[in-house]
Amino acid sequence: MKILFRWACVCVLAAVIVLPATAGERARDIFNYAAQKKAASSVKKIVIIADAGTHGGKGNHEFKAGAVYLAQTLNANYLNAFAVVHKHTAWPKDLSHADCVIVLLNHGGRAAEDKNIQAAVERGAGFMAIHYGVEVNKGKQGEQFLKFMGGYFEPYWSVNPHWTPKFDKIPEHETTRGVKPFAVNDEWYFHMRFVNDMKGVTPVLSAVAPVETVSKRWNGGKPGAHNGNQDALDAVKAGKPQHVAWAYVRPDGGRGFGFTGYHNFNNLTNDSFRTLLLNAAAWTSKLEVPANGIPSKTPSKDDLEKLYQDGERIP
Repeated sequence: MKILFRWACVCVLAAVIVLPATAGERARDIFNYAAQKKAASSVKKIVIIADAGTHGGKGNHEFKAGAVYLAQTLNANYLNAFAVVHKHTAWPKDLSHADCVIVLLNHGGRAAEDKNIQAAVERGAGFMAIHYGVEVNKGKQGEQFLKFMGGYFEPYWSVNPHWTPKFDKIPEHETTRGVKPFAVNDEWYFHMRFVNDMKGVTPVLSAVAPVETVSKRWNGGKPGAHNGNQDALDAVKAGKPQHVAWAYVRPDGGRGFGFTGYHNFNNLTNDSFRTLLLNAAAWTSKLEVPANGIPSKTPSKDDLEKLYQDGERIP
């Protein structure tokens, strides 16, 4: 009997030890689109679409590597989540299963006009856009993004300078769990276009921008699509806080999130920057965010290099 009891204990312990490995295996399955579609209805299915190439050299606009990081880390932390990554040249044709769509694109226009994304949002799927993916054209595209996530970068209204905002006051929100005050240099877009009266919008990262973020590039000349305009200059001169990341709850209860940073891929090494990005992806997918935020280790140079390589392997 003692031998049988000991054997039973070993089997139970082995089963317990295997469980975390299951999440780890899932993290290596981010290109298995068929498996994601077949996953149980209780599993949150997150579809990430990433643009190819870099912008201004390695380390800038590393959207494929960034998408791989998000998918791997979410899958490793949630047994009830299955995130996959699509390359923009292999755009997903079926999103009927998606609980959330996340885009990292060199301009979000295609996402705004995609009928499958529109249909997914209309049935309650979350939508998150990161960095250049938050920019769309004024008009039909802009109206769609207002519906998707409550705000967007509007050319000739918004600006895209590189600067180092100090996020001294972090508001209480599910996406800010484990996020401490921080400051990192990035191409933080601001003077965004939001829904009327900011209804449903919760600013998550806000800071007062230096006047030179507009005046230095614009110089009071012809308004630029990205460089500045009188409205933006007046806003920073008045010291109005600029919202560079925000959460949105749609009238139907669906969720959206806009994150304007992430031009600099190395900013993943900032613990608060990284935690917010992960929390936001989970929250938008209606996953429960842990009290201290989603745990993740600070990536090393080797880790970042591995992500570059994995990004190049996206089908």
